[in-house]
Parts: sequence; structure tokens; C-alpha cells
Amino acid sequence: MISVYPENHSVKRYLGEFLDIATLAETEFEALEPIFERQGWELPFSLKYAIGARLDKGENLSADWVLSWLMCHPESHLRTPATRCRDEFLALFKIRFEDRFPNGLKVSKPRKHLKATYRAASSEFEGTLNPTADGKPVPDISGLRKPVEIAQEVADEVIDDLDKLSRYLGRNPEGRGSIEAHALLPLDLWILFPSTEMEALKEWARGIMQSGGLIPLADVIEKLEGQRSTKIGKRQLTGAADALARLGFGLAPDPRFALRSPKPEEPVVLFDLGEQIEKLEDVSASYQTALMELALASFVAHADGRIAEAERKALETQVATVEGLSEQERHRLQANIVWFLAVPPDMTLLRRKLKDVGVEDQTAMRAALVGAAHADGVIQSEEVASIEKVYKALGLDPSLAYSDLHAGEIADAPRTVRAAQPGNSGEAIPELQKATAPVLDASRIAAIRSDTARVSSVLGQIFEAEEEAEEGRDSKDVTLFAGLGAKHGALLLDLVGQENWTEDAFEQLCGKHGLMPSGALEAVNEWAFETHDEALLDEYDGYDVSPEIADAVKQKLEGEGRHV
Repeated sequence: MISVYPENHSVKRYLGEFLDIATLAETEFEALEPIFERQGWELPFSLKYAIGARLDKGENLSADWVLSWLMCHPESHLRTPATRCRDEFLALFKIRFEDRFPNGLKVSKPRKHLKATYRAASSEFEGTLNPTADGKPVPDISGLRKPVEIAQEVADEVIDDLDKLSRYLGRNPEGRGSIEAHALLPLDLWILFPSTEMEALKEWARGIMQSGGLIPLADVIEKLEGQRSTKIGKRQLTGAADALARLGFGLAPDPRFALRSPKPEEPVVLFDLGEQIEKLEDVSASYQTALMELALASFVAHADGRIAEAERKALETQVATVEGLSEQERHRLQANIVWFLAVPPDMTLLRRKLKDVGVEDQTAMRAALVGAAHADGVIQSEEVASIEKVYKALGLDPSLAYSDLHAGEIADAPRTVRAAQPGNSGEAIPELQKATAPVLDASRIAAIRSDTARVSSVLGQIFEAEEEAEEGRDSKDVTLFAGLGAKHGALLLDLVGQENWTEDAFEQLCGKHGLMPSGALEAVNEWAFETHDEALLDEYDGYDVSPEIADAVKQKLEGEGRHV
């Protein structure tokens, strides 16, 4: 009957309940298997019977029974990775649960006894069942909450660990089985899901490092994903870095903290992390600050078109003297130095990101630039010219570069030239007027540079992914699309209006909303991953719009009485 009406939920519910109860008449509780599919709005009766009978016998619950209880519970919440990576989720839950409860979960049996009442859809007959196990009534687990809460905690930890793999598979549905997908598995699962290609990848990475570590980014992505990409976004680069880190290899530039992502044809740096790392994003404030200051120092170092050995050594010394770093973070910074010096900075990008920097942020920037210029002990005219360009981008008078570069060489305090002597009486000399332009105070520089959290925050805000100003934000758009500004929300409404956009059409649409295409693409896809766990726009022969997200947006609008 169920096969005849596979889409009829009422048929499935009534027959499912009937079969669930009827099964108990023919099956001992020891023979019942855990259920890993939610079958309705209540716990399956057979599951309540199987677990209750075990509790009555004083048994601790194994991982499979606790997970079955959670997955069938009407109040449980399992995010996308639990379904998209189902096999991995089931395996990792068992590992993490047994680590936490090696002897199983002890649950006190409730006093209430299990009873089932079945009523047919026609209401013509009904029946009541009081099941027993070994001749005794079975405890009813329906009202227990603590075991489900414990199971939910473990499940949430497992889902977090599978999140990177899930996001990769969301972007690459055909990527299951690829080297990158396997590398993104939590390390605990590598033995259960073996890959014969992993050792070959390790040998390849070691060979690159022995040759200096520099390799075009497109070659790295091709090796990991099995196909060559002509466009590589920050999220794709981040996935590659995460995959390599699981093998103990690092990738520079650091995709989460870099000034910009490299282009496919530009080199990146492969290096030895010294250990397998599952969360590259967990770094200290000192690391973020040092990385950003190295980026600025590299801009100054590139000013004269060549990198002097003294400048290289100064950068390495700068890393060696930073406090609060782990050895692994120092390895990462050293590799980023190699990349900074191998790939010239993009002044256009720098200018765009600096145009709206505030006064406090300007002070931190000026301090970092001056420190970079002094790094090798010699200030070249080309470095001065480079700093002038940055000052101009900040909206400052370029001539301030000279006074800033000399600030601190002479103590900013009165010096005794000769003993004071009484002079002739006369008119008092008026006080000098304060300069109207921002002044780079040496003590203020020292205070800012010594506060790593402050500098990290300031410089990180300047160089993080572009965010458009949200002036005049429409409050209705904010309610509908939390996490998107007014411009990006309006762009989203246009995007879901058709299934595909050519590159030219997408650029024109972004221009219409006053957005840069690259920043807009990243913003809407980031929002999509946060809210729907997959990208809105898939770059393939232009941009394909996710039909699932488009339908969800349209339904949300219809619920608000609006239409695309």
C-alpha cells in the first residue's frame, strides 16, 4: 500500500504506525535495530520499546541507540552536514560518543510504563498495547530530555567538524572521493575512509617544497580537485589551504588574513606546517597583527623595484622578535614573507581599501609604514615615494611622509643646551599655533603598536573583504536578508529572477547597484552559505543561480506579500 501511495503522507503515517506496533508482536527487543530516519512527529514506538527494555535491564546505551533516539526525536536539530555527509556523520558521532562515554550512556529508567494506542484512519477500529519484555512492563522514555540534550551536544560538535567538508561538497557535488574532499575529513575518519591518492599528494607537496615552495595557484587547485580552474575565489583558496593543512602542509598567502587572494597564474608558497592542523583560522592576535604589518612592509620593500637582502633579513628579524607567537605561527609568517616578496602588491586594490579610513586607523597605518621603512636601517628615496602614495590614498598630505619618517630619531622632549639665565624683561612670546594636519605622535605610535589586539583590529578592518556602506538601508530588506546590506539585498532580488547570468550581465547588474562584481559575488555567496549552506552563484559559463535558494527567497518574499 505504501508503494502504491508513496507521496501520501497520511498513508505513510497510518501504515507506518501500524507496522511499527505490529512488529513488536513478532520481534524480541534484542533483535530490533536502531532507526536513523525521522519517521513522524513522535518517536517510533519500536524505538521507545527497544530503548526502554534496555534501560529496564540496567544496560547502558551504546552510541547507535543514543544517536537513533536523537535523530528520531521531534525536537532534535541536525544541520546540513549531517545529511550531506551522512556516512561520515554516523561514523564520527560513534567515535566522539565512545570517547566521551566509553562504557555507554547510563540513563535512569522512568517510572511511567509504555503503552500504545492505534486508531485506524477510518476510525472504525482501534487497539491498545501494553508491551512487556521478559514478562515485565517496559519503561516509557518519551518524557526524558537529558539523554537527547547530551546527544545533541555531541552531534553539534561532529557537525562543526564536518562543516568544511560539507561546504566543499555543497560547492562541488561531484567532488566526493576527490583528494580535497578526503583531506577535509576530520582526521579521526581517515582510517575509516581511506584514500590511495593521499600519499602521492604528500610526495608531490614535498617535491614542491624542495624546489623552493613556489608554484602557480592553478596547479595546486588542479592537483586537489582534479580539474583546472581559470577563476579561483577566496572560498576555493581557503578550502585548498584547509585540505593541505590536514596533511601537515601550509599554503601562503593565508587566505583568511591576506591583503588579497593570488590570481590563478600567480605563485603561492607550499611549506611544512610541522603538524596536521584542522583549524587554520585559530590564530593569535599577535599573528594577525604581524601578518598585516609584513604586508605593509612588503609594499615599501617593493617600492624601488628590487628586494634588497637587508630588507629580506629585516622582515625575517621582525617575525623572530614578535612576542606571543607559537612556533607554528612563525612558520606561517616566514612562508608569507616569501609570498609577499615574490608577488608585488596591487596599489589599485590598496587605494580602494584605504579611501575611507578614519583618523585612528590612519595613525596605525602611518606607524606601520614608518616602521617598515626603518626596517633595514636605510630609508631609500623609492620607499619615501611609496609611502607618499599610501598617504595620498589615505587622503593625507604626502609631504607628511618626511616628518613621519624622522619622528622618533630625536627625542620628542626639551633638551638642555645651557643653563637658564634671567633675561631682559619684555613682551611674552606668544605660543605657537598647533599644526592643523594630523601629527604622527611618537608616543602614540608606540602605544598603538604595543597593543597587538588594537593594531590587529584596525588593520584587519582595513584589509578584510570589501563591504559596501549601508547608508539608507531599507529596514524591510534587513529583516528579509539578515547579513546583507541594502545594496546586496537588492542585488539578490534581481539575481534570483533568472537561472543564469553571463559575466557581462552580472557586472552590469552589480554596477546598477553600485557594487564591485568580485566583492558582490563573495558577499552574496557568503550570505548563502551562512543561511542555506551552499553558494547562491556557481561560476560555470557565467553564473548559475541555485534553484533551491532562489525558490526559498521567492517563498520568503511571497510570505511578506512581495514578489520578485
